[in-house]
Amino acid sequence: MSTELVVDVKKQVQAALEEVKKKTIENVFFVACGGSSALMYPSKYVIDREAKKIDAHLYSSNEFIHRNHNKLGENSLVILCSHSGNTPETVESAKFARSKGALAVSLTNVEGSPLAQASDVVLKYEWGEEANAFTTNYSVLYQLVFGVLKTIENNDKFALIEESLENLQQVHEKAAELYKGNAEDFGQMYKNENIIYTMASGANYGVAYSFAICILMEMQWIHSHAIHAGEYFHGPFEIIDQETSFIILLGLDETRHLEERALEFSKRYGKKLIVLDAADFDFTGVREEVKGYIAPLVLNYVLRTYADRLAEERNHPLSTRRYMWKVEY
Repeated sequence: MSTELVVDVKKQVQAALEEVKKKTIENVFFVACGGSSALMYPSKYVIDREAKKIDAHLYSSNEFIHRNHNKLGENSLVILCSHSGNTPETVESAKFARSKGALAVSLTNVEGSPLAQASDVVLKYEWGEEANAFTTNYSVLYQLVFGVLKTIENNDKFALIEESLENLQQVHEKAAELYKGNAEDFGQMYKNENIIYTMASGANYGVAYSFAICILMEMQWIHSHAIHAGEYFHGPFEIIDQETSFIILLGLDETRHLEERALEFSKRYGKKLIVLDAADFDFTGVREEVKGYIAPLVLNYVLRTYADRLAEERNHPLSTRRYMWKVEY
């Protein structure tokens, strides 16, 4: 791990927290679109579980503006994310948040981007095969969120999460190696599928959502839908049969029972089940108290290898688009 990059990330986070200290934060809004929106789910789960005073809200950028939440104001922290930093709706959301007196803190991979310019504070994360997990988007966002909880409510898990994130890269690599054969099988066996559903709950739901809308629908043009395991038995389970494909994620948080129940039923009536279970992973270096929060990050990393194998087998690069960035919309 590059010590220089780690120090830089920590400095960025501390700078953001200094701005937080200047405010009386009562609520946090997570605002983004697409995959960046999915990134926010675990962090909202963290605040819902850990916070005693502040509350959290998650919005797609455009809805954030049109909803114009009544609590949005001088006591609000708005956390935004756009990988490119030029997602129009998210840029406008940053401007809107600041116009309401809120503190706008944005994550992006591109310094000097429109989102960076529209925000009060910018956290630049790393990306790509060479990036260490500690410096990537999920990790930087967790450092910010747990830092906010420590700053505002003296929550005691910041040091635990920071230590765990410093060891995340090795957890990623071990998990990907463990599931390497499964990922290859997935690419070969499901390359001709027209529909693949995803399912999860709790902190892991954002990972299922991201894989459905970004990987399968956007990047592979495969029909999909992210089903919440808690909603499975309230309609969606009627579509399970021997020919319906499901990616089912099992995490380590308090909602695991929901995922296990959905999996057990699916095994009875379904056949094409792709299961990723965080209980299989080696979490050496991750503190027990935060394993449930770290699990979705590892599941996301492993699922990306599934995406790579699927794209390779289908001869359909993940960068291929029909409409995005190509036509007016």
